[in-house]
Amino acid sequence: METPDDTTKPTPTPPAAETAGTSEPAAPATGIAAQDWASASADPRYRAAVVDLLGALAYGELAAFERLAEDAKLAPTLEDKAELAAMAAAEFQHFAQLRDRLTEVGEAAVEAMEPFSTALDDFHRQTAPSDWLEGLVKAYVGDSIASDFYREVAVRLDSDTRTLVLAVLDDTGHATFAVEKVRAAIDADPRVGGRLALWARRLMGEALSQAQRVVADRDALSTMLVGGVADGFDLAEVGRMFSRITEAHTKRMAALGLAA
Repeated sequence: METPDDTTKPTPTPPAAETAGTSEPAAPATGIAAQDWASASADPRYRAAVVDLLGALAYGELAAFERLAEDAKLAPTLEDKAELAAMAAAEFQHFAQLRDRLTEVGEAAVEAMEPFSTALDDFHRQTAPSDWLEGLVKAYVGDSIASDFYREVAVRLDSDTRTLVLAVLDDTGHATFAVEKVRAAIDADPRVGGRLALWARRLMGEALSQAQRVVADRDALSTMLVGGVADGFDLAEVGRMFSRITEAHTKRMAALGLAA
């Protein structure tokens, strides 16, 4: 999810791989990023890495659907409940796109997702919201951290996979909705801000921990990220990537009216 347009807050920082500077166009794609799937997937290591990536993203979308549907039960009004239900439906459509793509390239979607289910389930179990507002912050902060990570990776993928990944990362509308509701709650009771700020910091730590765990456990995916397959990151760039994700998180916290 992207932070909604608002002239009172900072604009999220795009990955360096997408924009080397606001005054200069992005560099032309080279290597794997300049190829389509048919060409790039001839390398079995790259194919395995992409299947891992799509499997992780697919399970993440399925889990997001389940979580939003569950969070709708906490909604204080019928209007809010309907809004979350619509967002849940959008997340399921994203999952379906990824599932269908995996099937199209000859992979079983369930098998591709399975290696990531434990880590993601653990994350959601450890960060179960206690109320409506915590659920909104989790969806806004947690989903945005994941989206930032996948966007960083996407710019190094083949053109077909990149297009799909960026499409399923499209905002479902939860960003604007969450910001409006959380800001209104803080305006009504400023004490809420402190509790939600602590909650968001916990979410950030848990999300980064789980992301690092997933990457470390999957050789094909980790090899791609550090440059062994395709045009991956070097180790220094991995650090810069997580710094950019952290910076974007800080800006989103400001959008919510919370201290990072």
